[in-house]
Amino acid sequence: MNLPKNLPRHIAIIMDGNGRWAAQRKLSRIKGHEKGAQTVRTIVRTCARIGVKELTLYAFSRENWKRPRLEILFLMSLLKKYLVKERAELMKNNIIFKTIGRIDELPAGVRKEIQENIRLTARHTGLTLRLALNYGSRTEIVDAARRLATEVKKNNLKINQISEKKFARCLYDPSMSDPDLLIRTGGNMRVSNFLLWQISYAELWVTPTLWPDFKPEDLSRAIRDYAQRERRFGGL
Repeated sequence: MNLPKNLPRHIAIIMDGNGRWAAQRKLSRIKGHEKGAQTVRTIVRTCARIGVKELTLYAFSRENWKRPRLEILFLMSLLKKYLVKERAELMKNNIIFKTIGRIDELPAGVRKEIQENIRLTARHTGLTLRLALNYGSRTEIVDAARRLATEVKKNNLKINQISEKKFARCLYDPSMSDPDLLIRTGGNMRVSNFLLWQISYAELWVTPTLWPDFKPEDLSRAIRDYAQRERRFGGL
């Protein structure tokens, strides 16, 4: 993989297209999700190998609860299996595992495996893999505002002391750096309520390639395009 020196430190990905991939092949949506999980393994392994520091994947949004009940049950089962199956990969590749979202609303079996992966990888020093689960950015911002309001109510914080930095510390993962590069597969030109606060200055890269077909070569193309852009952060 021929990559530039200025890699993005943090890549965030909206993994879109599992259902369309399956429909194109006259397969069930479940098959699309299974193939998408295989792509996750490949891309996580690639990011760990090339030296990306953080990878945040939009795995299950709060809006996804609106899908058919059987599909949701399958997704939760697939997630649980993924968390267990990929444990060896996390350990082998020195990957730190984290999540963002309202994790307490997920099934107990899924929460148990999440906590185990977090515990086992807490002392790792490589790539931070962060799964956004039961996640919505507007919900995250509301939850952060509630935490700040609670601190003000307890007289631990004055209103005029609230700053962007203090607000960011109330988000789901205060240790998360802002994404440098946001990738969306599947061709849709929207950010779908994903990391709205954090992607204020992220470079966007959208590909028509559906997530199950997304390869390390596609990731390389996105990174090379990112490296050619001039990031001004509002300056000259």
